[in-house]
Amino acid sequence: MIDLPGISRVPVQGQPEDIYEQIFDIIKTYISPQETIILNVLSTTVDFPTCESIRMSQKVDKTGERTLAVVTKGDIAPEGLLEKVIADEVNIRLGYICVRNRIENETYEEARKNEAKLFSTHPLLSKIDKSMVGVPVLAQKLVFIQANIISKFLSEIERKINDKLATNMAELNRLPQHLSSVAVMRILTKLVEMLDQYSNELHSKNFDEKEDFLMEEIKALEETNGIGLPNFLPRHLFLSAMQKRVKEVALIPEDFVDRVWNYIERIVMEVLMHHCENYPQLQSSTRRAAQNLIVKKKNESVEWVKEIIGMEKQTDYTCNPGYLATYNKLTGQQQTFMEIIYNPGKVSVVSLKGLGQIDGHLRKHLGLVQQAFDMKMRVIAYWKIVLMRLVDSMALHIMFTIQKMINKDMEEEIVQELMAPRGGGIERMLDEPPMIAEK
Repeated sequence: MIDLPGISRVPVQGQPEDIYEQIFDIIKTYISPQETIILNVLSTTVDFPTCESIRMSQKVDKTGERTLAVVTKGDIAPEGLLEKVIADEVNIRLGYICVRNRIENETYEEARKNEAKLFSTHPLLSKIDKSMVGVPVLAQKLVFIQANIISKFLSEIERKINDKLATNMAELNRLPQHLSSVAVMRILTKLVEMLDQYSNELHSKNFDEKEDFLMEEIKALEETNGIGLPNFLPRHLFLSAMQKRVKEVALIPEDFVDRVWNYIERIVMEVLMHHCENYPQLQSSTRRAAQNLIVKKKNESVEWVKEIIGMEKQTDYTCNPGYLATYNKLTGQQQTFMEIIYNPGKVSVVSLKGLGQIDGHLRKHLGLVQQAFDMKMRVIAYWKIVLMRLVDSMALHIMFTIQKMINKDMEEEIVQELMAPRGGGIERMLDEPPMIAEK
């Protein structure tokens, strides 16, 4: 049963100028189908043949076989009502039902009791046949008419349902097999670009100033100078140098995680809301569940970043053969470098592969240059491994988290939100809007 708007010809309170045309189109759309019953509500105070709603229904139901008239306000203007419904000047084939509406604060039960009393005791209204008066009679008649309509059009309704089902199934088959694939594909495309930017940002940190080449290492060695084996590099010096570098770039992964999850949230919400646009009852619960889950995953990623940064600060380890390969390649230039440094007669500018031209300002630190050079090459070789780990592990973590969140966690979170206890979830969806509840 669809309650259609009343007919309005004159725009009021900001209504559009074509309000009548808009309402007419809405009403015509719903009363045109042949399986539809037109419940035409008429006031006793109007002339039936000139009534706008009668003329509108007659345009789509010329014989009147689908139209049922409900006559109201009989208690206000009872004179001539019996003659109107008997004469049937407007050809209402399904008949007339006269009813009395509720007045002010009457309950439904009180209204029905007063209605029955009105049509049984009023000197004029009591003459109307009891099969044509009262809301209970109207309800029974509607059920009876609807049953006949369904039996008459059942085969046609079944055919339309099957056609609509076939159309919807075809559309469904054209969609991605999983909702997740839509979001993941969009995120993947952008994630590759974001990871490249993240990697470039990490590598852009320049820790190897040519002007002060080896001076930081020499200073550290001088501060820890003591009794010990020559050319033996204390591990804590190497670890301290690495910790300083890690600390310098620590905020870059955190900022990257923040940007990535902001982007993920935007895409996931767009995809979810697109697929929920025809289900307004689900939208708020779905949005709330998705936002809560994304915040949770974002916080987990931030904690994970803090952990990997902490691990890099805590210890130095790698089984990557690239470390030794890079270290050996760099230290292969040590002999040439030291010969130039030890020979004052040679040029003071040294060209090192991977580092560029180095000023020979180190001749006044000859006792520590070789050890500082070895330490520097170890740091450079190991730092490449650290940067590689920060990028690769970030990519693996983000992809694993996204896939798990979309393919598994999102569904569970939405279902949990819908099934939330203590008046949540489905109960919230079934609550009537305040404006409807007040009625």
